[in-house]
Amino acid sequence: MQTKIKNSITSIFEEIVSWREHLHANPELSFKEENTASFISAKLIEFGISHPYRIADTGVIALIQGRDPNSKCIALRADMDALPITEANQVPYKSKFDGRMHACGHDVHIACLLGAAKVLQLLRNEFEGTIKLIFQPGEELLPGGASILINEGVLENPKVDKILALHVLPSMNVGQLGFKSGDYMAACDEMYLTVIGKGGHAAMPSQYLNPIPAMAKLLTELNNFLDSMANSSPYIFVFGDLHAYGATNVIPERAQAKGTFRTFDESWRSLMHLKLKTFVQEFLCKNGLQGELLIKKGYPFLQNEKKLTNQCAQYAKDYLGIDKVEDMDIRMTAEDFSFYSKKLPACLFRLGVRNESKGIVHGVHHPNFDIDDKALEIGAGTMAYLAIKLLD
Repeated sequence: MQTKIKNSITSIFEEIVSWREHLHANPELSFKEENTASFISAKLIEFGISHPYRIADTGVIALIQGRDPNSKCIALRADMDALPITEANQVPYKSKFDGRMHACGHDVHIACLLGAAKVLQLLRNEFEGTIKLIFQPGEELLPGGASILINEGVLENPKVDKILALHVLPSMNVGQLGFKSGDYMAACDEMYLTVIGKGGHAAMPSQYLNPIPAMAKLLTELNNFLDSMANSSPYIFVFGDLHAYGATNVIPERAQAKGTFRTFDESWRSLMHLKLKTFVQEFLCKNGLQGELLIKKGYPFLQNEKKLTNQCAQYAKDYLGIDKVEDMDIRMTAEDFSFYSKKLPACLFRLGVRNESKGIVHGVHHPNFDIDDKALEIGAGTMAYLAIKLLD
């Protein structure tokens, strides 16, 4: 089976590259992936995978049915959306649209899943069960496309037993894969902090209440407060955006900050939401200010089911070689694949795309992000092999 998959992937490798380049040149933002969905559906029909259907407007679902299709079901997921970034690469497949770029590798994920789908369709008489293909919109934007698809029944009819996904990793060399069982990626929340004082002329301090030093003091005290409440679980609490919109001689009425809160402890996460909001209100009241801390709850933490992930890591070693598979550490980044991991055994693994000799070294969300095309062959082949092995 390994040989059949590898030979099949090699025979369509140039096609997979062309799909990725087309998708890269035509990125679409979260929940607006209409042309991407149409492209995917057309390819699936071309492969002989009948009746792909839409979900959550721009998501695409399709089934590859082997022998005894009702016996079990494995899902393979790829996210579809691009980021609001202007590409800086000078390549033939550069994004055609300013302010839109596949800077997180979702074009790679789609191309890999399409490649795996074409091969799995050819081999459908050699495995038992059903493979559900999930092309998911809106991974980059709350509430996350995964949560919407789950609410619309993506894990039913047929009921999915296990789900897999891959994600590019620019710090890992092409040719390598990475796996981490158990807790892997953090839960994430968005924080919006507003401090309202009283604006006025900078030369007349008795007539204004400056929100800027109050904001600075509050940010420091919030960090100290959270440190005092911390438990053994790793967390991130940081503000990365601060605005006050005054002038050299103008004190603004309000200051605003935006940040992120990330952790692996869901109970502590919920508790801190309440305590942080209370702390802010008490600080504002004490200092004669108004405002609020708004916390927009994001994705849960991602948990790779241990048995499934260990199985996949071993199958990947069988497919690529033991030296091609690495153990990963936890990451404080977030992924809406975590919603699936709360519902059923799930495994998200990493696909190396780095090639320093070609200058392919930039991280995701960077305007120069790119990949070594060899990653497409490895990603597509591994997904196909893992799906068949898990159906055995």
